[in-house]
Amino acid sequence: MTPRPAERVAEITGAKRSRSRAAYRAQRVGIARDFGPAYSKMGRMLLLRVQLPDRPGSLGAVASALGSVGADIHAVEIIDRGPDYAIDDFMLNLPQSVLPENLLSACALVEGVKVLWVSHYHSDWGVESDIATLNRMASDPAQAGQILTEESPIVFHSTWAVLVDVTAGSVLASSSMAPEIDGADLSVFGAMDSTYATELEAGWQPGWGDTLIAVAALPGGRAIVIGRNGGPAYLPVELVRLQHLATLAGAR
Repeated sequence: MTPRPAERVAEITGAKRSRSRAAYRAQRVGIARDFGPAYSKMGRMLLLRVQLPDRPGSLGAVASALGSVGADIHAVEIIDRGPDYAIDDFMLNLPQSVLPENLLSACALVEGVKVLWVSHYHSDWGVESDIATLNRMASDPAQAGQILTEESPIVFHSTWAVLVDVTAGSVLASSSMAPEIDGADLSVFGAMDSTYATELEAGWQPGWGDTLIAVAALPGGRAIVIGRNGGPAYLPVELVRLQHLATLAGAR
């Protein structure tokens, strides 16, 4: 017997909770339309970010609503929690005949649920925990920075990542879908001497659309930059996680 959507959610092992009470400060809400050149490599996997009431049954109700429009949920990650809400990321597939807009209609039927973002999510990516990334870095300390760069698109549900030598103005490592950028052009990312999130307007690189980035400084004059083409915005709790991993990568 095929399990119902709510039952499938209970079986997903990649879900995890953040205990942070930081408020969600959204910079961008809706369905991504201008995905930029990197999204030509994306498959049918979608990332759906929702805000839902933090009460028993809410997650199952959303999963059932998504199942009613044919969504096949692959993973759920609980990104953040507030006093009375949670923010969850769903990684899912839709049948070819179903438009992403149907996800909004389905979620609108669940009381108190708000869709924050829908965009493509690379079908080869999964849900990687911070602990798994730390284990990889610990097993190869000399390559910790490069490992963090490779894993950050998965850990933070992002499109790309680059590791920058801020002093030399050069890229030390990059993920497969990262922009080709180096030298003086790196100044578009800002000072890269602290942890922050910002938005790059369309055209920041030829052919690239609006991009949300998060930056964290590493010891030794390095920094990691991760980006999401179009959105969603990086949450404060995600910046804390990024800084924690960056600090540990730089200490190795």
